[in-house]
Amino acid sequence: MAEIRLSRLEQGQTKIKNVPIAVTPEGFWCCPSPVVFQKSLKNQHPLNKPKPPSPPPKIPVEKKPTLVTDRKLPVLTRSRSAAVSDDDRKGNADTSGFSAPEVVHRVSRPKVENMPRKIAIEFGEPGTSNIKVVLLGKQGFSVKLSVHKNVLMDNSTFFANKLSDQEGSSMEIGDCEDVEIYVETVGLMYCKEMKQWLMKQNVSRVLRILKVAEFLGFMSCMQSCLEYLEAVPWVGDEEEEKVVTSILRLQREGIGVSPVLKRVSADVSKPHKDTLSHIIELVLKSNEERGRREMKLVVLRLLRENQSVPSHANSADICNEIIYSSCRSCLTSLLLLFQKATETEFIDKSVDRKEPVLKQITLEADNLSWLLEILADRQVADEFAVMWSKHQELAALHAKLPIVSRYQVSCITARLFVGIGKGELLPAKDTRKLLLHTWLEPLINDYSWLKHGCGSFDRKVVEEGIGRTILTLPLEDQQSILLTWLGSFLKVGDSCPNLQRAFEVWWRRTFVRPYVETQGSNPITPQLEP
Repeated sequence: MAEIRLSRLEQGQTKIKNVPIAVTPEGFWCCPSPVVFQKSLKNQHPLNKPKPPSPPPKIPVEKKPTLVTDRKLPVLTRSRSAAVSDDDRKGNADTSGFSAPEVVHRVSRPKVENMPRKIAIEFGEPGTSNIKVVLLGKQGFSVKLSVHKNVLMDNSTFFANKLSDQEGSSMEIGDCEDVEIYVETVGLMYCKEMKQWLMKQNVSRVLRILKVAEFLGFMSCMQSCLEYLEAVPWVGDEEEEKVVTSILRLQREGIGVSPVLKRVSADVSKPHKDTLSHIIELVLKSNEERGRREMKLVVLRLLRENQSVPSHANSADICNEIIYSSCRSCLTSLLLLFQKATETEFIDKSVDRKEPVLKQITLEADNLSWLLEILADRQVADEFAVMWSKHQELAALHAKLPIVSRYQVSCITARLFVGIGKGELLPAKDTRKLLLHTWLEPLINDYSWLKHGCGSFDRKVVEEGIGRTILTLPLEDQQSILLTWLGSFLKVGDSCPNLQRAFEVWWRRTFVRPYVETQGSNPITPQLEP
């Protein structure tokens, strides 16, 4: 370690702060740890804060007393008014038999005007500098750099323009926002292994250096910073945002930053439609349960995040088209599997030979549930309700399959009822009616398995969704469906959805406060019972 060469800048109360430095083989004088310049003079601590003197040791009366005057105290640990002469102490010790305690006063906090406001730093070989550069910070202090004119002009277009016609041996740069980084950037002009030096810094600090290097026109430093940013990982969204913002600013000024930006944007790539379609296809065709389940959650979350981005509105229709295309493909595959699984030849096969087909049925049902969840989350699932309600053939084949192989298909129906009950999709009246007539009975038949075999099944939510869907229909349709449900509920009890709340609402609408259309007028008024 060496000390920075300091020079007295001005008379009066100006003080110079000694800063530890290290000398590199290239002659670059740099701080071993980043120089932390004062950012607020009010928060500065005293410069020479002394250690409080240790209390005098306890001395037995029998022993000869030890004079406290033998202990050397720091000069700043006591004031003149409290100083005691050695002769007085000796006399007191001889007469009393013990040493008198010292009166120690701490030095008061130095005033702001007495604090160091100027720092001097010398680069290169000591005593060989030929120009002074004074950096004036916005916080009221300055740094004087003793540097070499040829080094500045060779590395910086800013200094080359300023110093080419200047005959003096000093110059000033005012209003420096980041004096510390200015010092380091000038020091890098003396450094031959800039890449190795930058590797010891973090991304945030390199961005600060890049900004100053741009101002100074220090092109080799800018290039090294860009190479660093292109190679180093960016940790977290916040750091990535800082890097991209800084790089885009440089790009607008005509500086080549393409290698760095390639990390976040491709020059030539496949259309987003093809990429998204390929991702969806990979997830749907995966046979590995854990990977498929985790990636379905990830893709669902990322698509949900995309909806909050304003620019996503333009690609929303493309995404919906891809999802519906996948839905139609899965529905076709599921129907073919149902047809195959209900054939007489298939029924007579052994369990081992049936397993691949039954496993594929479960997979397709899970895929459709996931795609429906995406559509419901995007509030565009009305068309899916139309497609599902029209699959009477699939519903007819559903009853011919063993319940263990088919019950997950009823999860799709349950999710549609929940979505309608929550207002996540608003299909037309005919679609709602057809959906209930086609798929409510299969759902009731599978209900006991849904409660125990489907981990994500929420009985109360599903029952509320079914009831609300029924109550959106005309009153005569409500009556037909609920009376059919009542017959099933009275037979199987807990193995059937509990729609008592919907039944009560229908009852009140029918018997307690029926609404009828008065003859000769359009308004609907209640007809009170006698």
